[in-house]
Amino acid sequence: MVVTMYVDSSRVTVNGKTYVRHLLRESYREGGKVKHRTIANLSPCTSQEVEAIRLALRHKHDLDSLVDLRQDLELRQGPSVGAVWTVYEVARRLGIPEALGDSREGRLALWQVIARVLEQGSRLSAVRLAGVHAACDVVGLDRFHEDHLYENLDWLAERQSVIEDRLAAGLLCDRMPGLFLYDVTSTYLEGVCNELGAFGYNRDGKKGKRQIVIGLLCNAEGVPLSVEVFAGNTADTATFAAQVRKAARRFGGGEVTFVGDRGMIKSRQIEDLHDHGMHYITAITKPQIEGLLSGGVIQMELFDQELAEVVETDGTRYVLRRNPIRAAEIAASRADKQRSVQDRVREQNRYLAEHPRAVVATAVRKIETVLNKLRISNWIAVQATDRTLRLEQDDQVLAEVSKLDGCYVLKTDLAPRQAGKELVHHRYKDLARVEWAFRSCKTTHLEVRPIFVRLATRTRGHAFVVMLAYRIIAELARCWRPFDLTVEEGLKALAGLCATEVAVSGQARLIRIPRPRAELQQLLEAAGVRLPEALPSRGVVVSTKRKLPERRKKR
Repeated sequence: MVVTMYVDSSRVTVNGKTYVRHLLRESYREGGKVKHRTIANLSPCTSQEVEAIRLALRHKHDLDSLVDLRQDLELRQGPSVGAVWTVYEVARRLGIPEALGDSREGRLALWQVIARVLEQGSRLSAVRLAGVHAACDVVGLDRFHEDHLYENLDWLAERQSVIEDRLAAGLLCDRMPGLFLYDVTSTYLEGVCNELGAFGYNRDGKKGKRQIVIGLLCNAEGVPLSVEVFAGNTADTATFAAQVRKAARRFGGGEVTFVGDRGMIKSRQIEDLHDHGMHYITAITKPQIEGLLSGGVIQMELFDQELAEVVETDGTRYVLRRNPIRAAEIAASRADKQRSVQDRVREQNRYLAEHPRAVVATAVRKIETVLNKLRISNWIAVQATDRTLRLEQDDQVLAEVSKLDGCYVLKTDLAPRQAGKELVHHRYKDLARVEWAFRSCKTTHLEVRPIFVRLATRTRGHAFVVMLAYRIIAELARCWRPFDLTVEEGLKALAGLCATEVAVSGQARLIRIPRPRAELQQLLEAAGVRLPEALPSRGVVVSTKRKLPERRKKR
C-alpha cells in the first residue's frame, strides 16, 4: 500500500468569520478507492512552521537537497523579551490594553506604560528602549519615533476619562463602591516653562522650584481609579470637588464615603459631599483638637483609652486615639534636638573661654537661631552668666507642648449603625495605601519626575501613564512578595532573557524564545506568566528622530 503524506490547507467560514485551517494528512488506496486520514491538526502552528513542514515533505526522498538551506539559515541574538512579555501579560490581566484600545494610538500608549515600568525616562529614551526590547513584536507596533509618543500624550489626556471608566468597570464589576480614598501630593519641576507649573506649598522642600499638584483617587483597596493634575498653586481643598463629581457621575455614586487626610475635607467640602448624598472620614488638625479640648467637647482622659468616641448633638462623631509608638518617636526627636543644642552650647562656651574678646551676646544669638530653627524655643531658652552659656527648660510649657504627642482625632458623619468606631479607624488607616502609591510614583521605581514635557495636556498624559504603570508595579509586587527582591530587580533579571532570531536569506522570520533558567521560571510562574515558544518577527527597526550629538558619540 502506497501512503502519501501532505499538508491540507483550506478556509472555513463559521458565523460569518473566516478561518484558515491546516491539517497534516495522508492518502492511500484501499479496495481500489482513495482514502484520506488526518494525522495532526496544524492550525495552531504559525505560517512559517506550516511552510517548513511542507518543504520537508516535498524533499522527503531527497533530504540532501535541504542541506543547501543551511547556507541561507542564520541564527542570531534577538531582542530582550523576558521583561517586556511579563509586563505585557500582567497589563493584559489588569485589562489595560483592552481599555486603551487596539488602535495605533492605543498601542503606542500601551508601550509608553510598559516602557515606564521597565525604565524611567523621556519619550526619547522610550524609543531607544523599544530598540532593545521586543516592543514592536509583543505590542504589535510599526515604526515610530519620539514625536509620535509626545503626540500620543495629547491623545491620552483627551481620552483619559473614557479609559479610566473602562478600567473602573472591570475593577468594580457592577458593584457599587462603598469607599473612596483620596489624597494629593506635589512634585517639583526643574524648568519654568511647564504650563501647569506654579509656586505653592512644596512638600518636597525644594524652595524656589515651581511645582504641579497631583490628586489620586483610589478604591477601598488602594487601587488608583483616577489621577488628576492641577496647577502648582492649587490648594488641597480646591481639588476635592472634582473628585466628588467623578465619584457621583462616573464611578457609581450613591451611598459612598470619602476618606481624606487632615486639612483635606473642611466645611465646604462636607457640603459638597452632602449635596451628593455622600459621607466622609477625615482627621482634624492639632489646633482643632485644642479647640475641642478648650470647648469641653473632648477630654484628655479619653486618649488613655484604646479607642474612644464622642458624638455631638448634630451627629458628628469624633474617634480619639493616642499612638504610643508615634508619641515615643516625637519624644525621642525632641530629646535629640535638645542634645544637639547642648553640643552647640559647649562649642560656644569653649570658644568664649579661648577668646576673651569674643562677644557673649553674639554667642547667645547663635544659640537662639538654632532654637528657632529647631522650633523648640517655646520651652527651652539660653541664658548667659559670667561668659558661660546654659540652657534652661520650662517644664510647664514642655508638658503643655507634649500633651498631644501621638494623639489624633478622626471626624465623620457616618452613623454608628453604618460604621462603628473601629471600622472608622480602620478606614482612615487605609489612606496609607494611597501614600504608598505616591511613594512608588515619586521616589522609588516609577519616578514621575523629571517631567520632560511643557504642555498641560502632555503633563496630564504623563501622569496618567505613571498611574497605569503603578498598577502593573503593584500587581508584580504582590506576585513577587515571597521573593527577596524588588520589582525593579526582578524585571532587570528577566530583561536578560533574550530571544533567538531566525533569519532566512538575511530576512528575519520569527524569534524563538529559549527556556528560562530556574530562577527566572519561578518569577514567571509567580506572576502567572507563560512565555510563548516563538513570536512572529515584524522586522520593525525603531530609531529616534533626534540623534546623539557628535561629542557624545566620541565618549
